Amino acid sequence: MRIVDLTPTPTVPRDGWDRPLVIPKQGGKPVPLTRTTTYIDCIEDKTALSGWKSRMTLVGAAKRPSLLDVVKQLDPEDAADKRRLNALAEQAMDISGANEKREKGTHLHTLSEYADRGEPLPASTAVRDQLDMAAYMGATVEFDVKAVEKFVVVPELGTGGTPDRILEYAGPGPDGEPIEGRFIGDLKTGSVQYGGLKMATQLAVYSRGELYDYSRFPVDPADKKAFAAWKKREVPADEAAQAYNALPGVSQKWGIIINLPAGSAECTLYWVDLEIGWAAAKLAREIRAMRSTKGAMRPWVTGLTDSKVA
Repeated sequence: MRIVDLTPTPTVPRDGWDRPLVIPKQGGKPVPLTRTTTYIDCIEDKTALSGWKSRMTLVGAAKRPSLLDVVKQLDPEDAADKRRLNALAEQAMDISGANEKREKGTHLHTLSEYADRGEPLPASTAVRDQLDMAAYMGATVEFDVKAVEKFVVVPELGTGGTPDRILEYAGPGPDGEPIEGRFIGDLKTGSVQYGGLKMATQLAVYSRGELYDYSRFPVDPADKKAFAAWKKREVPADEAAQAYNALPGVSQKWGIIINLPAGSAECTLYWVDLEIGWAAAKLAREIRAMRSTKGAMRPWVTGLTDSKVA
């Protein structure tokens, strides 16, 4: 048995901007947190990603030219039309097949949980997916999986997110010397060629967080009346604090990336330096704070002011 803690939990409540809503440790009303991946986005060079999205949007439009007939009727400067154009661009991306890898990655994440529980894969699992899972099991055989997708809050940054795994491992470390303990692990099903810093930053943030049990404050977001009342509820500090627990001995120096490219039947492990990642996370905090700075631009003044005339 590879997993100690795989208790299902309800979905974390979120606001209209998809931000997780949590009760602060000191008590009070629910507050929104920035998603960890969103928080650290500002350190990533998105040039390659932007180019890829542009290309795939064009591919989708070429596959369904009728989308362009709708585009011709819209004004890119009009607020309502902007929203429609955004939706059409996303539709074109979907038609191009750009989202298939993401959907496949989600599917492999689900299958990996079966593997980690020691359960057989669903009977309908495709042969290609079975080969991927065999590679996954072979690469991760030395890990004991202590937790899967447990929500973590980092009050210092005001972020929340869900690491894929907490892994226990004993064996050779990044420098070949023996190492043992618990490590934040993340399963990546695409290329990791250019994302090393962002992955190290993401795992570094998780490693410095606290487990937050949002099931202590249940609510059904689909019930609008109940959800509105829940968001106004004041939770006492002693009750709120019970939802928080320290991550049990997780390394803040090293994390582990499990790279399983979909359909490759190959799984590769990587150490990621969380000290480098945490330095990047603190830099992201400075960048985000600087974005709210006022006064960088001022109106031009012509002529002399009254004070100068005097």
